[in-house]
Amino acid sequence: MELSGDRVTLRPVADGDTDTLDRIVREPEVAAWWAAPDGYAKMLAVVFEGEVIGAVQFDEETDPEYRHAGIDIFLTARHHGKGLGTETVRTLARWLVRDRGHHRLTIDPAADNAAAIHSYGKVGFRPVGVMRSYWRDHRTGAWRDGLLMDLLAEELA
Repeated sequence: MELSGDRVTLRPVADGDTDTLDRIVREPEVAAWWAAPDGYAKMLAVVFEGEVIGAVQFDEETDPEYRHAGIDIFLTARHHGKGLGTETVRTLARWLVRDRGHHRLTIDPAADNAAAIHSYGKVGFRPVGVMRSYWRDHRTGAWRDGLLMDLLAEELA
Protein backbone atom coordinates (compact mmCIF):
# COMPACT_ATOMS: atom_id res chain seq x y z
CA MET A 1 0.00 0.00 0.00
CA GLU A 2 1.23 3.46 -0.85
CA LEU A 3 -0.77 6.66 -0.39
CA SER A 4 0.18 9.95 -1.99
CA GLY A 5 -0.63 13.46 -0.85
CA ASP A 6 0.52 16.62 -2.61
CA ARG A 7 3.94 16.54 -0.89
CA VAL A 8 4.05 13.40 1.24
CA THR A 9 3.91 9.71 0.50
CA LEU A 10 2.78 7.15 3.06
CA ARG A 11 4.19 3.65 2.67
CA PRO A 12 4.80 0.63 4.89
CA VAL A 13 7.79 1.06 7.20
CA ALA A 14 10.79 -0.82 5.77
CA ASP A 15 13.58 -2.45 7.77
CA GLY A 16 15.93 0.40 6.87
CA ASP A 17 13.57 3.00 8.39
CA THR A 18 13.83 1.78 11.98
CA ASP A 19 16.97 3.71 12.98
CA THR A 20 15.57 6.93 11.51
CA LEU A 21 12.24 6.53 13.31
CA ASP A 22 14.02 5.66 16.57
CA ARG A 23 16.02 8.90 16.28
CA ILE A 24 12.86 10.91 15.59
CA VAL A 25 10.90 9.61 18.60
CA ARG A 26 13.89 10.50 20.83
CA GLU A 27 13.87 14.16 19.71
CA PRO A 28 12.74 16.25 22.71
CA GLU A 29 9.91 17.88 20.71
CA VAL A 30 8.57 14.44 19.71
CA ALA A 31 9.37 12.58 22.95
CA ALA A 32 7.18 15.11 24.78
CA TRP A 33 4.19 13.36 23.19
CA TRP A 34 5.42 9.92 22.04
CA ALA A 35 7.17 7.03 23.72
CA ALA A 36 9.30 4.83 21.51
CA PRO A 37 7.00 2.04 20.26
CA ASP A 38 7.87 -1.66 20.48
CA GLY A 39 8.15 -1.67 16.71
CA TYR A 40 6.98 0.05 13.59
CA ALA A 41 5.45 -2.90 11.72
CA LYS A 42 1.91 -1.52 11.94
CA MET A 43 2.91 2.00 10.90
CA LEU A 44 3.30 3.81 7.62
CA ALA A 45 6.45 5.83 7.00
CA VAL A 46 5.88 9.47 6.10
CA VAL A 47 8.19 10.34 3.21
CA PHE A 48 8.90 13.92 2.10
CA GLU A 49 11.32 14.69 -0.72
CA GLY A 50 12.67 11.13 -0.53
CA GLU A 51 13.36 11.27 3.22
CA VAL A 52 11.51 9.45 6.01
CA ILE A 53 10.36 12.25 8.32
CA GLY A 54 8.03 10.34 10.64
CA ALA A 55 5.33 7.72 10.84
CA VAL A 56 1.57 7.47 11.03
CA GLN A 57 -0.61 4.61 12.19
CA PHE A 58 -4.27 3.77 12.20
CA ASP A 59 -6.51 1.33 14.00
CA GLU A 60 -9.92 0.13 12.93
CA GLU A 61 -12.95 -0.90 14.97
CA THR A 62 -14.73 -3.35 12.70
CA ASP A 63 -17.83 -4.09 14.81
CA PRO A 64 -20.61 -2.86 12.46
CA GLU A 65 -22.39 -1.09 15.31
CA TYR A 66 -19.31 0.97 16.23
CA ARG A 67 -17.24 0.95 13.03
CA HIS A 68 -14.67 3.75 12.94
CA ALA A 69 -10.92 4.29 12.65
CA GLY A 70 -8.33 6.14 14.72
CA ILE A 71 -5.11 7.87 13.68
CA ASP A 72 -1.77 8.66 15.43
CA ILE A 73 1.22 10.48 13.94
CA PHE A 74 4.69 11.79 14.73
CA LEU A 75 7.05 13.85 12.57
CA THR A 76 10.61 15.01 13.08
CA ALA A 77 10.76 18.45 14.71
CA ARG A 78 12.70 19.76 11.72
CA HIS A 79 9.48 19.57 9.70
CA HIS A 80 7.00 20.82 12.30
CA GLY A 81 4.99 23.86 11.27
CA LYS A 82 5.17 23.20 7.52
CA GLY A 83 1.74 21.65 7.08
CA LEU A 84 3.19 18.17 6.48
CA GLY A 85 1.44 16.68 9.53
CA THR A 86 -1.87 18.12 8.37
CA GLU A 87 -1.31 16.71 4.88
CA THR A 88 -0.33 13.32 6.30
CA VAL A 89 -3.45 13.09 8.45
CA ARG A 90 -5.66 14.30 5.58
CA THR A 91 -4.13 11.76 3.16
CA LEU A 92 -4.67 8.86 5.55
CA ALA A 93 -8.16 10.11 6.50
CA ARG A 94 -9.24 10.21 2.86
CA TRP A 95 -8.08 6.63 2.37
CA LEU A 96 -9.84 5.46 5.54
CA VAL A 97 -13.10 7.09 4.40
CA ARG A 98 -13.02 6.40 0.67
CA ASP A 99 -11.29 3.02 0.46
CA ARG A 100 -11.95 1.49 3.89
CA GLY A 101 -15.52 2.78 4.21
CA HIS A 102 -15.29 4.53 7.57
CA HIS A 103 -17.90 7.17 8.33
CA ARG A 104 -16.11 8.46 11.45
CA LEU A 105 -12.47 8.93 12.45
CA THR A 106 -10.91 9.79 15.80
CA ILE A 107 -7.62 11.26 16.93
CA ASP A 108 -6.53 11.91 20.51
CA PRO A 109 -3.70 14.39 21.03
CA ALA A 110 -2.50 15.44 24.44
CA ALA A 111 -4.88 18.14 25.69
CA ASP A 112 -1.99 20.63 25.91
CA ASN A 113 -0.53 19.89 22.45
CA ALA A 114 -1.87 23.05 20.83
CA ALA A 115 0.07 22.59 17.57
CA ALA A 116 -1.34 19.10 16.98
CA ILE A 117 -4.88 20.18 17.87
CA HIS A 118 -4.63 23.09 15.42
CA SER A 119 -3.27 20.81 12.69
CA TYR A 120 -6.04 18.23 13.11
CA GLY A 121 -8.63 21.02 13.12
CA LYS A 122 -7.43 22.04 9.64
CA VAL A 123 -8.32 18.53 8.42
CA GLY A 124 -11.80 18.88 9.94
CA PHE A 125 -11.45 17.12 13.30
CA ARG A 126 -13.53 18.68 16.08
CA PRO A 127 -13.06 18.43 19.84
CA VAL A 128 -15.41 15.97 21.52
CA GLY A 129 -14.13 16.29 25.07
CA VAL A 130 -11.22 16.00 27.45
CA MET A 131 -10.26 12.51 28.59
CA ARG A 132 -8.90 13.07 32.08
CA SER A 133 -5.69 11.27 33.09
CA TYR A 134 -5.79 9.55 29.70
CA TRP A 135 -2.15 8.78 28.95
CA ARG A 136 0.96 8.17 31.01
CA ASP A 137 3.88 10.47 30.26
CA HIS A 138 6.80 8.06 29.79
CA ARG A 139 9.26 10.74 30.90
CA THR A 140 7.65 11.57 34.26
CA GLY A 141 5.22 8.71 34.93
CA ALA A 142 2.43 11.27 35.48
CA TRP A 143 -1.03 10.78 34.02
CA ARG A 144 -1.97 13.50 31.51
CA ASP A 145 -5.17 14.58 29.85
CA GLY A 146 -5.99 13.84 26.22
CA LEU A 147 -8.38 15.59 23.86
CA LEU A 148 -10.70 13.30 21.94
CA MET A 149 -11.40 14.71 18.49
CA ASP A 150 -13.51 13.20 15.75
CA LEU A 151 -14.31 13.75 12.11
CA LEU A 152 -17.31 12.56 10.14
CA ALA A 153 -16.76 11.57 6.52
CA GLU A 154 -18.81 14.49 5.20
CA GLU A 155 -16.68 16.94 7.20
CA LEU A 156 -13.36 15.86 5.68
CA ALA A 157 -11.66 19.01 4.37
